[in-house]
Amino acid sequence: MKSAYELAMERLSKSDPQSAKALTPEKRAKLADVDRVFLGKIAERDIFLKQRLEQALSGRNAEEVEKIRKEIASEKGRLEEERESEKDRIRGGKA
Repeated sequence: MKSAYELAMERLSKSDPQSAKALTPEKRAKLADVDRVFLGKIAERDIFLKQRLEQALSGRNAEEVEKIRKEIASEKGRLEEERESEKDRIRGGKA
């Protein structure tokens, strides 16, 4: 007897044959490289913005603190979106 997950995966592979394609070792390496690069970019921005946040906190500037917190979330989201679009481009064979 198959689990609900296995049944859902079968339905997905039938409805979208592209998703069932196995990735080549070359594409897997490119995907890993994209992850590595973007994790580095995310860490770099996080460090920079957290330094600014610490300065704002020590200066007790509530408006600046809130602004930087929003910027941290925004930057992280933007970089995650870039990473996923790059990975989708690679998976689609447009690399």
